[in-house]
Order: sequence, then structure tokens, then C-alpha cells
Amino acid sequence: MASDKIRLGVIGANPNVGWAPRAHLPALMASADVELTAVCTTRPESAAAAAQKYGAKLAFHDYRDLVACPDIDAVAVVVRVPSHYEPTRAALLAGKHVFTEWPLGKTTAEAEELTALAQQKGVQGFVGLQARVSPAILYLKELVSSGYVGEVLSCHMSLVRDGVLQRNSDRTWQRDAALGATTLTIASGHSIDAMRFVVGDFREMAALVSTQVPQWLEVDTQRMLDVSAPDNILVSGRLTNGAVASVHVASIPWAGSGYRMEIYGRQGSLVATGEDSPQLGAVQLQGTRGGGTLEPLDIPQRLRVVPDSMPQGAPYNVGQLYAHFARAIRTGDASPSYATFETAVDLHRLIDTLSASSTSGRQLAATARS
Repeated sequence: MASDKIRLGVIGANPNVGWAPRAHLPALMASADVELTAVCTTRPESAAAAAQKYGAKLAFHDYRDLVACPDIDAVAVVVRVPSHYEPTRAALLAGKHVFTEWPLGKTTAEAEELTALAQQKGVQGFVGLQARVSPAILYLKELVSSGYVGEVLSCHMSLVRDGVLQRNSDRTWQRDAALGATTLTIASGHSIDAMRFVVGDFREMAALVSTQVPQWLEVDTQRMLDVSAPDNILVSGRLTNGAVASVHVASIPWAGSGYRMEIYGRQGSLVATGEDSPQLGAVQLQGTRGGGTLEPLDIPQRLRVVPDSMPQGAPYNVGQLYAHFARAIRTGDASPSYATFETAVDLHRLIDTLSASSTSGRQLAATARS
């Protein structure tokens, strides 16, 4: 590589709207490991504006030109979920390392194909399941693995977010379950992945996947639109370590209660809380061993691998994941705990099992692994 930093091109680098300016681009501005070398949007004007705003050397309005550029080592795909497949596939075919936002594909089949292609090309494929590199979630996993609570007996996780009755027209496309960006795939996907990362996978599960609000108001057009995307997901089951677990993830009209994961063992208890999904912001930890009340737990500084200048909130864990992505590119090795394409395929399959359990009304064996 021409420089110490990984030279990255971002596909979907709208300078003002979407997940890229909310998380990826601010994270890259503060990164010590990755250089924002190129940006790509669908229009020359917005690509040029993004390059100027974020200091990228190159601007493209066709992702095929970006992935073919020899001055780029890796590509980030930060477009809407239905469009993840084509630019990710093109980048892999060009021999680039790829960081694609979660979900990896619109379907499990797309995710499986992309993962096989990355393996064939011998490149690193990371997916935006950044809760796995949240310092709090990493420390929670360390505590459980080191026996802080002893044998894990039970776990409960909930994520209840408000805002399901109305949306602007630029977001009402998410009402269609077939397009792959729903409460089941996004909110449940991220939060259940964090849970299985910490305490282990489901061995068997029963699920209820429901659409409680079957119409949304499209605010700018004042139209009522039919919704097939689920907004409430309930899961119960047994983990591979024998513990029982329950999950409730929901988008509700008002006053969501945020995020909470409770882990109970023979020797102690741990609780993680946050205002939103664990991949999006700060998570606080509390614990107790051998009785007594829960006490705050400090998160070790060693788990923070980004500069102190990394913005808090949504960019922080994205920045953490970019640091691990860069390390994997340099060393040729990705820790199995990181959010690789293989991790994504496992989670896609787990979500398929949730849906199948809900449709059949039966408890099913889980097919994912952490």
C-alpha cells in the first residue's frame, strides 16, 4: 500500500442525508487507521460536494469506476439495504477489501453469495454489526467469559424504540418487508447479535414476529401507506450453554424505554443499559457478585482503539470497527469475534429461523453460531 493508512472509497457518501454523514464520514475524519480517499454518490454534483466537505481526493458518480480505481485499497458500501448487493459484489470482483453495512444482503442468499466470493478472492469482508466492538459490549463479554456471574442461568434483552406511526417519504420505503430494512432485520438484528456475542447463541427458539401498526402516515404527502414490515419481535428459547433467554424488540408510537440486557448467573448478575441500540451509542454497565445491589462498572480504556477525538454517538463504534477492519487488512487475519461476512450470514440465518418459527407457530432449532 502506498501509505500507512488504508485508502478507502465510500459508496453512498451523501454529504447531508443518511447513515454515511451520520456515522461513517465523521468516524473516518477522526480515524488514525483509514484515509477517506474517494467518495461516490449517484450524481456528480453531490459527489463533488461530499469530496469537498470531507476532504476526499477523488469523487465518482458510478460505483464501478470507484472499485476499479487503483488508488483505493478498500471499499465501504453505505447505501440502502436493497442496493447492498451489486456494489459489494463489484468491489469483491475488483479484489478490494469491503466493509458493507448490515444487513449484508437483502436476503440470506445474497449474503451467502457475497461471503463465498470474498473467500474466493482472499479479501477481508466486514459488515456493520459494530455493537461487537463497542467497548461496553466487549467488556461485558469478557466479564461473562471470565466467570464474573458464574454459570449463566438466564438472560433477557429488550429494545423498545419510539416512532412507528409516521415517516417522511424518503424513509417510507422501509414499510416493505421484502426490501430487508425492518425492525426485524435492523433493530433486532443488531441487538440480538450483541446478545449472542456476549452470552452465546440460541440452541432452540420460539418467536412471534408481528406488525402491530399496519399503516404509516407519509408526512410530506399526507398519505396512509400499507405496511408489511414487522414492528414487534418476541423470542424465547434456550442457549447453547443451557441458559434460558428472552427477547423483546419493538418500534412503538411513544416513549420507548431504550435498551437493556440482563444476565443472571449462579454467582452474580450483570446489566447493560442504553438510550438506544447498543451499536448506536453509549452503554452503561452494572454488576454484582455474591449478593448485594448492582454497582456501576468502569469500562477499561484498553478496549477503546480509536483516538480520543472520535465523535461520540453513532460514529464511535463505526470508528472502532474501521480500526479492526484496517488491522485485519494489514495482518490478513480477522478475529472470529469481529463482524465479518461470515458473522453476517449466521445472523441472516438466525433471523430466517425467527420468521419461520413465527409463521409455523413452532419452536425451532437455531442455525446460527456466534
